[in-house]
Amino acid sequence: MTLTGRTPLLGVVALAVLLCAGAASAGPGIDLAGIDRAVAPGDDFFAYANGTWYKNTPIPSDRPAVGVGAVMYDLTSQRTVELIQRAAGGDAPAGSVERKVGDYYTSFMDEAAIEAAGLAPLRPKLDAIAAIADRRGLARVLGTTLRADVDALNATNFYTDNLFGLWIAQDLDQPSRYVSFLMQGGLDMPERAYYVDPFPEMAEIRTKCQTHMAKILGLAQVADPQASAARVFDLERRIAEVHSSREASEDVKKSNNHWSRETFASKAPGLDWTEFFSAAGLGTQQEFVVWHPDAVAGISALVVSQPLETWKEYMTFHALEHQAAVMPAAFQEERFAFHGTVLTGTPKQRDRWKRAVDATGAALGEAVGQMYVRAYFPPADKARIEAMVQNLIVAFGRRIDRLDWMAPATKAKAKAKLATLAVHVGYPDRFRDYSGLAIVRGDAYGNAERAELFEYRRNLAKLGQPVDRSEWVMTPQTVNAVNLPVMNAMNFPAAILQPPLFDPARPVAMDYGAIGAVIGHEISHSFDDQGALFDESGRLHNWWTEADLAHFQASAERLVAQYNAYEPLPGLHVHGKQTLSENVADAAGLAVAYDAYRLSLGKKPAQIAEGLSGDQQFFLSFAQSWRQKTREPLLRQTILGDGHAPAEFRADVVRNLDPWYDAFDVKPGQKLYLVPADRVRVW
Repeated sequence: MTLTGRTPLLGVVALAVLLCAGAASAGPGIDLAGIDRAVAPGDDFFAYANGTWYKNTPIPSDRPAVGVGAVMYDLTSQRTVELIQRAAGGDAPAGSVERKVGDYYTSFMDEAAIEAAGLAPLRPKLDAIAAIADRRGLARVLGTTLRADVDALNATNFYTDNLFGLWIAQDLDQPSRYVSFLMQGGLDMPERAYYVDPFPEMAEIRTKCQTHMAKILGLAQVADPQASAARVFDLERRIAEVHSSREASEDVKKSNNHWSRETFASKAPGLDWTEFFSAAGLGTQQEFVVWHPDAVAGISALVVSQPLETWKEYMTFHALEHQAAVMPAAFQEERFAFHGTVLTGTPKQRDRWKRAVDATGAALGEAVGQMYVRAYFPPADKARIEAMVQNLIVAFGRRIDRLDWMAPATKAKAKAKLATLAVHVGYPDRFRDYSGLAIVRGDAYGNAERAELFEYRRNLAKLGQPVDRSEWVMTPQTVNAVNLPVMNAMNFPAAILQPPLFDPARPVAMDYGAIGAVIGHEISHSFDDQGALFDESGRLHNWWTEADLAHFQASAERLVAQYNAYEPLPGLHVHGKQTLSENVADAAGLAVAYDAYRLSLGKKPAQIAEGLSGDQQFFLSFAQSWRQKTREPLLRQTILGDGHAPAEFRADVVRNLDPWYDAFDVKPGQKLYLVPADRVRVW
């Protein structure tokens, strides 16, 4: 899973770092053995809470990182594969969605059939590229590659090998309707920095990328693959140069650019947009929101300035790599050698069954999710989480009421937004209908292509329809959570609602410190530097007074400075501005979770557990929920392109909360100590 960031129209993700996790030792309670008591909590709270675990835990060879998320991810994968294998074994009736799930998984696992098919399934696409005779034909074939492949988890730079990213979402100006968002894409590597940054490490990766391209082209017996790869890489470098930066992509107001279909020819000349949109199934769409106008214009200009044959080589390379997971082993292995080993530092590819589970979930996610929640998410768990959510919402409302700097009018708007916040727990109210998706047992490549096209058409079908605020962007078996500012909604999938983040059998302080902080984080995203730009209907609208907004922004800038000081790698600091939204949500979310935890106690004292006070349980559970050990290449990728700070610095956000100081006797002179006036309290 690539961690490239987010945009507010798609989603704000709380736990993206956990998705790369491998096996880790953690149980439902506090991991006392993982604590390093040689470290003072006030010097490095992450190291205090996790230091012994960190020293003693190796990163598995098939993982770029190891962390607490593995407990949930691995358990969920094992449960899911058992459900899928039962469906694959013939138990599911012919034509049922369970049978489709089983057939997709079985086909993905049939390596002998994939090997025997060779490049034959891809041949029609390669032939179409080879037949391109002019720029009009190029636009037409490029249009057929447009997909709704903008992952809600990775929404800023669109780690997609298609030239542009497309997302169908609510209009920021008129949230009652859907509109097509067009965004930059077209790079094989995750972020423009990989192509343009002067760091020596980046120069080495660029060389390896070009070698990788040559190997992929060579496997397909393309003539002179080295020369072809050099031209493809140079084209990608030019595409990267016109891309918007990670920080610029966060500016919602500058990105909300409504273009009529007719204006593309004048604002982004070069690409034949009529042919492109017609081939993409958008021929009758009259309006688009262009999130990255400079990039769209720059890429369009490259269609004319760069040789037609180079574009054909570029498209051939991406066609060969796009579905590598269901192509002969040599393509799969080479893709992993670069994207896995070079870019994330992972030595070994995951077992095929694990990749098959992920691929099946990507193609038939809610069908798999329906099977999962039926077996593993009981109504009692859903009810307990919903009660926690309500406590957190009440606590957030009380924090709004206590703000002495916020004007009554702004408070009223904030409370209205909180009152209409839609919180979805476990699974969607209605699961998706996959009856229109054809899955053919034994046709792994065709299944992947048809599933991708099915999802694209499902998104296009939203245009002109009423907005569905209940729609999920995550599957129930996803170990993550998300806030959707334009929908003013949140998703908490079933798979994240399990130990070690959530366990009804343990003291409530631990649940509030772990999953409660996640819930608080997501609620806070509705009011962070991006979420605060959207009103209760999801409309892009400034509901703050000028003075209130200035106060909020001043607090946010203090948090930017706090994170700018962190240096995960020599000479490479955390980008406080890039990670601001997540840092605001971490700080506010933890504070809200603490208030909700105290609220849940009523007038009763907190339960002592494992020799720890309630507050100590709360803060240690929070810090241990962020335990993470990451290979340097992935850490570098996270710092450069992710909207989240590295996990250890997310754990240290406790330094902004007064109760943490009392719980661990933190004193002046210790490294994390902040005088009360310097503790950032955004909400």
